[in-house]
Amino acid sequence: MADWQTWMKEAAYVGGEWIGANSGETIDVTNPATGEIIGTVPSCGTDETMRAVDAAQEAFAGFAGMSLMDRVDLLWKLHDALMDNKDALGELLTIEMGKPLAEAKGEIAIGAQYVRWFAEEARRAKGEIVPAGVNGRRILVTKHPIGVVGMITPWNFPSSMLARKIAPALAMGCPVVAKPATATPYSGLAWAAMAEEVGYPTGSVNVLTGSARKIAGAMMDRFEVRKITFTGSTEVGKELIRQSADSVKKVSMELGGNAPFIVFDDADLDAAVEGAMVSKYRNSGQTCVCANRIYVQSGIHDAFVEKLVQKTRDMKVGDGREDGVVQGPLIDKDAVEKVEELLEDATSKGGSVACGGGRHDLGGTFFEPTVITGATQDMAFAQEEIFGPLAPVFKFETEEEAIDMANDTVFGLASYAYTKDLGRAFRLNERLQYGMIGINSGLITTVEAPFGGVKESGLGKEGGSQGLEDYMETKYVCIDGI
Repeated sequence: MADWQTWMKEAAYVGGEWIGANSGETIDVTNPATGEIIGTVPSCGTDETMRAVDAAQEAFAGFAGMSLMDRVDLLWKLHDALMDNKDALGELLTIEMGKPLAEAKGEIAIGAQYVRWFAEEARRAKGEIVPAGVNGRRILVTKHPIGVVGMITPWNFPSSMLARKIAPALAMGCPVVAKPATATPYSGLAWAAMAEEVGYPTGSVNVLTGSARKIAGAMMDRFEVRKITFTGSTEVGKELIRQSADSVKKVSMELGGNAPFIVFDDADLDAAVEGAMVSKYRNSGQTCVCANRIYVQSGIHDAFVEKLVQKTRDMKVGDGREDGVVQGPLIDKDAVEKVEELLEDATSKGGSVACGGGRHDLGGTFFEPTVITGATQDMAFAQEEIFGPLAPVFKFETEEEAIDMANDTVFGLASYAYTKDLGRAFRLNERLQYGMIGINSGLITTVEAPFGGVKESGLGKEGGSQGLEDYMETKYVCIDGI
């Protein structure tokens, strides 16, 4: 079985070839747990992106015209390749990103599940025959691949975030030009290596590393790129939406979050604490759907905090490849400084550090898992995404108050609530302004359900039966004279 070095490609993949940047320039890639440079990747820009778009456009007609079952067969082979190499790919992901090895292997596995899901969904991309208003006519509604798709993915889930995009695109016969994050390029390039190994047509999969601004700018400039899918910050997403207007591209955006985690007095206390731990600290809090604000009703507040603090103190922090480690480093020094700024803001406004509260003794970008009590709506993290292992706990009195505080944000990606009241669960579904709601669960992402937000958290859905829609065009044909 191949080891992780086998899949660590230090070249971009364009038109079926592994290439360097025209300039010869490279970018260092660092292991955040050790600070060591593990390799380099090409610093690609406009020229290389133009070449990739040309290759994808040239491949489009043949790839879209491939028989459905041939496309499905390729996806199944891709799924099997991912699963056969899960351990190696997981270790590569941990080395370049820092998350614990168990989480990294889980990410590879769910990426494979997305591939499998869309292999199955591709066979259900149905049109319809609509009753005509006059005799002698037939009205057909048909689905077609949208064309070349540009993809820009983040560093926090460098494999599975690409899986959500590349799997439905390839299922529909859309060639892709993908740009993984500079901090974690190898997990993205591994997808190109996998696609090459299982036999994807030349030009159908292209992966570029380098300048995000130049690569994205070239994608936006090319009319042939008919759809852009992006996961990242709301600020960058807004800019891409503006740029997409010039050639009227279809866009799907999975942007920032500020997830409320609401615990009511009638909740199962132990289950709520476990849910908060999973939601808050997974990937060191560097997820767009993690608990950003923990609201606990007054009757259960103190008991909840006591248990949360104890479990937080018990967490083992370290290099993700070490046994028993459940929290790795933050991605870089900027991430550490962001957490410190939010922590300083909270304590200056009356918040108390219940545990943690500073950089870890391990040094580097390791940070102590931290619980803040006495959190209030005027603290910065009530409006900003934390993206780190900082758990602020707010106290509330009534259901109405909790819902109002939860909705007091421009974001609307994920939310969570723990309660045994069935009526309340339905009220929360109606009133929480979020695209995803977990009731009595802190981990809700699954391939069978649509992933995506409302308000400034994005446009479009990934996963579920809705996940193919953004990669299809709908046509209507009227046949008369029958």
